[in-house]
Amino acid sequence: MTPLVPERLKTARLHLRPLEEPDWRTLHEHYADPVCTRFTFGRTLSEGESWRALASLVGHWVLRGFGPYGVEERSSGALLGVVGLWHPNDWPGPEIKWLLLRRHWGRGFASEAALAVRRMSARTLPDMPLISLIHADNSLSIKTARAIGGAFERELAFRGGRWVVYRHLRDP
Repeated sequence: MTPLVPERLKTARLHLRPLEEPDWRTLHEHYADPVCTRFTFGRTLSEGESWRALASLVGHWVLRGFGPYGVEERSSGALLGVVGLWHPNDWPGPEIKWLLLRRHWGRGFASEAALAVRRMSARTLPDMPLISLIHADNSLSIKTARAIGGAFERELAFRGGRWVVYRHLRDP
């Protein structure tokens, strides 16, 4: 499928670019970290599972015409994580997702990248409402959703847990 959104974005500190096969090695740091995967997978992933997780992110672009970006720090070129649009078939709606390697938390990278994605989607996919689906106990992701203008919409039971939906309002 031809991409429906730009394949690259820039912010003051970040490049958002297509994910590539070698990225799985860096992303495995996230997927192998029990703190990072506590609210998503509920366990760490093996190297093979990390590779398949990357394949899923890349394949999302092919199936939906949009998807998550690899997030690189412009000054160093280091891959920090993944931020972008995500809409698996069992999700309650298209979302802005983010995941960063834990050593990059707390510096505003997720908010900066997610805000760029929100603004880009408002221009390129204006009729697609966006959410973030977050485990109800994930206070750091809830903080990020609020930082980019997300508003609490509802709580729901999802995959055996309590999750919250934050609605991302469009820029005026």
